[in-house]
Amino acid sequence: MSSRIDWQAKWIWSSGEPTTLIEGKHEIVYFRRSFTVTDIESAELVSHISADSRYRLYLNGVSASVGPSKGDRFTHYYETVDLTKLLVAGLNTLAVKVVHYTPYEPFRLGDGGPASVWRSNKGVFLFEGTLVQQNGNATISLSSNEEWECLVDNAISFEAGEQETLYVGGTERVDGEKLPFGWQRNEDAATGWKPSVVVSDIMDTMFGQLTPWPLMPRTIPSMYEHKRGFVGVKRISTSKAEPVFHLLNNQVQSQFWVVAPGEKFVVELDAGELLTGYLTLDISGGKGANIEILCSECYEKEPESTIRRNKDIRYDPEGRQLFGEKDIYIAAGVGSFERGIMECYEPFEFRTFRYVKLTIEASEQELRLHRFNFRETGYPLEVKASFQSSDETFTPLWDISINTLKRCMHETYEDCPYYEQLQYIMDTRLQALFTFQLSADDRLARKAIFDFHSSLMPNGMIQSRYPSLYPQVIPGFSVYWVMMVADHYRYFGDLSLVRKYLPTVDAILGWFDAKVNENGLVGKLPAEVWSFVDWVEEWRHSQGVPKANESGPLTFYSLIYASALQTAADLNLQVGRHSTAEEYISRAENVKRAVRQYCWSEDEQMFEDGPGTGLYSQHAQIWGVLSGTIEGVEASQLMDRMLSNQQLPAVSYAMSFFLFRSLEKTGRYERSFELWDIWRKLAALGLTTWVEDPVSQRSDCHGWGAVPIYEFTSQILGVQPAENGYQRILIKPNTGSLSWAEGTVATPVGEVQVAWRKEDNGNLNLTVYSPKGIPVRIELPDGSVHEYVHGGNWSTT
Repeated sequence: MSSRIDWQAKWIWSSGEPTTLIEGKHEIVYFRRSFTVTDIESAELVSHISADSRYRLYLNGVSASVGPSKGDRFTHYYETVDLTKLLVAGLNTLAVKVVHYTPYEPFRLGDGGPASVWRSNKGVFLFEGTLVQQNGNATISLSSNEEWECLVDNAISFEAGEQETLYVGGTERVDGEKLPFGWQRNEDAATGWKPSVVVSDIMDTMFGQLTPWPLMPRTIPSMYEHKRGFVGVKRISTSKAEPVFHLLNNQVQSQFWVVAPGEKFVVELDAGELLTGYLTLDISGGKGANIEILCSECYEKEPESTIRRNKDIRYDPEGRQLFGEKDIYIAAGVGSFERGIMECYEPFEFRTFRYVKLTIEASEQELRLHRFNFRETGYPLEVKASFQSSDETFTPLWDISINTLKRCMHETYEDCPYYEQLQYIMDTRLQALFTFQLSADDRLARKAIFDFHSSLMPNGMIQSRYPSLYPQVIPGFSVYWVMMVADHYRYFGDLSLVRKYLPTVDAILGWFDAKVNENGLVGKLPAEVWSFVDWVEEWRHSQGVPKANESGPLTFYSLIYASALQTAADLNLQVGRHSTAEEYISRAENVKRAVRQYCWSEDEQMFEDGPGTGLYSQHAQIWGVLSGTIEGVEASQLMDRMLSNQQLPAVSYAMSFFLFRSLEKTGRYERSFELWDIWRKLAALGLTTWVEDPVSQRSDCHGWGAVPIYEFTSQILGVQPAENGYQRILIKPNTGSLSWAEGTVATPVGEVQVAWRKEDNGNLNLTVYSPKGIPVRIELPDGSVHEYVHGGNWSTT
């Protein structure tokens, strides 16, 4: 990929030596290059930028790019940025702040920085760009080399988190007096700037030897950054009688707030919803003042234990407090209100918050707080779908689900933005499906599929979360990745993507095949992997692993292996690998036969969690249906028995996606309408995003909880692909207890609008708009089928 660019740039840094491991010490280096534009009318500057580990690029003090996109040892991304609009006549300054996270092997949580950010043992920066003027007749090379100057930061240090946010990498401790204020515009007075050192060429073109940074162009769009402010003040503590904070256009405003010498000022601000953003603080005066910025997901009571939080009403501060990590800034006192000069501080990485507690303790000089706000950031998800229905309680479920998904989308899908910022396969498979229904945007999903493929280990298994410097294996998650590949083909019909990843599919199935025991079941898995199934109360102390694991194999793993074999067989048929497909079908039938023989209880008429254990759960029944191990009337009856048995460990509300699929497959989907209370109860607590799980409630934002997005669009509105790639559209509404529903669903071939209403005479009135030229199949609840060849606008009753 890198050969597409005639690279002139060199990898540069402040020195040529590898990083020395110092506990908690990451490197920060500032780079800049000034140049003159003589013909602003014709000037153009297109650049390619990358770094190890993270950077922010400025031109003339304006932020222009953040990156690089998260990759790994063999995929190091670069961004292409058109800087032309930021050029000015005369002197211009390119400036870049680069953070190189210390490499730890084995990885050290907290001290190692963000676990999802790959890094080598050497910090580097790369800039490729040529200023073109006078219609191409005059050029200035700005590519990174010794002409760039650099300055090593000694003001910022990092501290590992204390609130289980160790995967995110900790918070900042900043001595403002040591910061080079004005460096982005070449206006600082800092000493110590020196020529950069060339560390490496881009690649060895003669022998094909790889540097630690094999370059690939960024495959996803840049994250957006939108200026926003807080919408309310929850609590304030100060010696002043009259707070000057007020609301203007639904945002907290203040001309300035004076904190007198020796005074402590505390304010708790409300962002209105849980979100991700870059916090910015503008002050003047106040030299030596200690400023703490604490970011929190919600108000809560003291935790009951280390594994169970004590959360109820999220927005009520009465009897509750904010828990979270703190960035600490010591004011330099360089700002001057009289001269209009602000001292500005912004943590380098984005933060996750719904509420922020700002604490200022002034020293011997008064401090003036001028502004404290943020720029919201995330993946630029374009929501094209909509949903409304006769059940008003569904509306907040829809809105909260969209906000949850948005907050868990950045350069990868994320399990949670506050605690881990890691891309897990199970979470990602669901989030990708939600994205397809909302926007038909597959760019982040394609990257995710590639990411997990890139985590393939020599034994054939892929890692459960990736990119990650801290490897983890949950074998069941690899099955969800196989399903991700199939999902993508179902929605987008891209056979080239399927062909690319079939070798990895084969490797995963080979791993499982090697674990099949003499009874034909997937045997007890090795201790070095996590046999996780689901977060349910009964399995809390076994870390989400069914108790049957203590005595032998888990039925769940045989069933999902059979499901993976059948999914892979279909993918192989699509690309013409018929013999492989036949082999996988045969292996799946053997496994299902073994499950029926050894794991089915005739007495209970259910699948056991493990052969002969006498232990049962919803999970084994659901996957018995989804794998086709039990079918037809027997499968439908099994679902009825399962739902009526209140003693069974029940699926979490995230795993309920698969419960809904089993109900759909057995013609019992109307039973799903009684299962939404868990979401309704969470919404009643004032959540603006869905929790990780209602049991521990550690995280208040976990992407896998946004199940309503899929159910409301694909089931209640009923829009699904009838053929791979949406070459034909299926509309099959499940009306349940609703009297009407309407909305829009995004597809790769265009938006589909559906509105249905139950008439007094029992008929269903259905109105549809679909993309012209795409055949549509209508399946109504009464069993009638209608075929429309060309799409368009039409109604039926």
